[in-house]
Amino acid sequence: MHAAVPLTPGIGIEAFVVRIFLVDDNAMIRSHLKEMLEQKSEWVVVGEASNGRDAVKACGKQKPDVTVMDFLMPEMNGLEAARQLTRQDPKVPILMVTVDPSRQLEREARKAGIKGLCAKAHMLALLNAVETLLKGRTYFPLGLPAAV
Repeated sequence: MHAAVPLTPGIGIEAFVVRIFLVDDNAMIRSHLKEMLEQKSEWVVVGEASNGRDAVKACGKQKPDVTVMDFLMPEMNGLEAARQLTRQDPKVPILMVTVDPSRQLEREARKAGIKGLCAKAHMLALLNAVETLLKGRTYFPLGLPAAV
């Protein structure tokens, strides 16, 4: 899942780098998300897209370990993009970020193959949410049962 890269070139000590792909139509939010995610020295944003259609095209080339994606975007929303990305590579978890999380959105997100949902108002939870997905678990703080 994670690519091993030399921590210190020539010494042979390796660290695991987590490759993250960001999708949000707002460039300022993408920049803020990137800044937050890259606070973790072993996490790197390997690509960005401003809509679902571009994300579907680019994600396969970037080979991320996790994708962080907005819900409401032009051209293709996050749910449809997640459906397509999950068909392309079901092993890559998707965390959806949204202004207005709801139980209905959570149900639709689960059906689309999304593994986590995080409110943009609670971006401090973002790092925890990504870590949870990287451990192979889901992150749905609204608390719906998994079999919805």
